[in-house]
Amino acid sequence: MSETARNLKLTLAYDGTAYAGWQVQPESRTLQSTLEDAMEQVTGKRIRTTASGRTDAGVHALAQVVSCVTDCQLSTEILRRALNANLPQDIVVLEVAEEREGFHAIRNAVAKRYRYVIHDGPLRDVFTLRYAWHFSQHLDEVAMHGGAVRLKGTHDFASFESSGSERLTTVRTVNDIRVGRQKNDLQKVVLEIEADGFLYNMVRAIVGSLVEIGRGRRSLLWIDEVLAANSRKAAAATAPPQGLFLVNVIYDN
Repeated sequence: MSETARNLKLTLAYDGTAYAGWQVQPESRTLQSTLEDAMEQVTGKRIRTTASGRTDAGVHALAQVVSCVTDCQLSTEILRRALNANLPQDIVVLEVAEEREGFHAIRNAVAKRYRYVIHDGPLRDVFTLRYAWHFSQHLDEVAMHGGAVRLKGTHDFASFESSGSERLTTVRTVNDIRVGRQKNDLQKVVLEIEADGFLYNMVRAIVGSLVEIGRGRRSLLWIDEVLAANSRKAAAATAPPQGLFLVNVIYDN
């Protein structure tokens, strides 16, 4: 880094409905390209950004973390305001902070937390269709929680990884996982999961499998069989993207 370069950490919230995911793609509107366009408007330079994870098309974030290096000398507060003035309404920069040299949104992350929302009322809710999976059959959230907690700990999650993103290992550690009814809306079932890392579509594959338990097609012990199979074919279909939210990213000090 040059003497004037600064390592910045941006925290974003966004509605992913209108975007083809985070990563820049030719001929597609993505979150990364939209953010970098706004940064270019503010700083006069094209600045490459790195997010903690490449959320897929239609997935949302409450607190996505992005790192970048810039020689822009605007204060963090002025930069935050300027970026928000140049971003569309479905993306907001919550915070801009100075970080130590070498900080990296991916490499320094030690855990992430995701939330998945299912609306299991008999009629679709037109006001939450972009933010929940509408499933017209009532789900047994207690049974789903019973299956979910069997995923806690360190396991090989190969059965819950979609093809398309090769990893060195499919072993991950789930620190916390729970399923329950949303207190202010009992027609919504919410899964929360925190882990040291996630495979491609891992959360959505877990949700799809827990729904099979919640609708009575599988017992909660079936989750053990799915884990042991180490095959994506053993698990259920991937849940749709709109119910998934990146809640927050946890970093080392």
